[in-house]
Amino acid sequence: MAEVDWGERDGNESQSRLGVPNQTGLILVSGPSRSGKSRWAEHLADRSGLPVTYLATGADRPGDDAWQQRVLLHRQRRPSHWTTLEVGGDLETALEQGSSGAAIRSDLTQGRRDWPLSIPIPEGSRPQDQASDPPLANGVAAASPANRSPLLLIDSLGTWLAHHLDLEDTAWLRRQERLLSALAQQRSPVLLVCEEVGWGVVPPTAIGGLFRDRSGSLQQRLMAQAAAAWLVVQGRALNLMALGEPVPPG
Repeated sequence: MAEVDWGERDGNESQSRLGVPNQTGLILVSGPSRSGKSRWAEHLADRSGLPVTYLATGADRPGDDAWQQRVLLHRQRRPSHWTTLEVGGDLETALEQGSSGAAIRSDLTQGRRDWPLSIPIPEGSRPQDQASDPPLANGVAAASPANRSPLLLIDSLGTWLAHHLDLEDTAWLRRQERLLSALAQQRSPVLLVCEEVGWGVVPPTAIGGLFRDRSGSLQQRLMAQAAAAWLVVQGRALNLMALGEPVPPG
């Protein structure tokens, strides 16, 4: 089986060749509202052949019916065999615990449960769990499926950021550094869904402007350490590593 096209290549190979990844790294999937970015990230995760741990960063918002409907749609779309962790604003804590092998403490439905990030996979539970040697990707032997750590799918950066808009600049910088460090320490692929904002109307409120500015600046820092990046617009996914050139630092 071919490796997943995370968006690293130069566009000379078909982007439909999806299979088993052989590398770690951060994969950004960004786009405006209702663009299909979450569906694309879920598609990459589902086709990877890896077990998936979904880290949800949104707030509960019990009185917001529209928000609850969106959350419900996301839950219904996820495969039942994925593990879902409601980490809220403590994303970096969850990532730090996972990279150290500790269990993540999370709220799931009505109760509290402990879930480890390293989830054992029953032998033979997926089609690629065969007795033959692991497939080769770019000349490198892939890890045995039964020994792999789960792919992490984080949805999303913006809902995590919203938890921390009250932080002063110095505290916010520390929070950014902690997140960037935690992401860099992961031993398995990480898909991070990001909201693209600031493309049109200037936010009419100070808090809206702060969200826009912090989101844009943080996404540039994330791109600097990303192995792959996709921009999803109008239901189409664009490989930014193949199509784009890095902007010189300012």
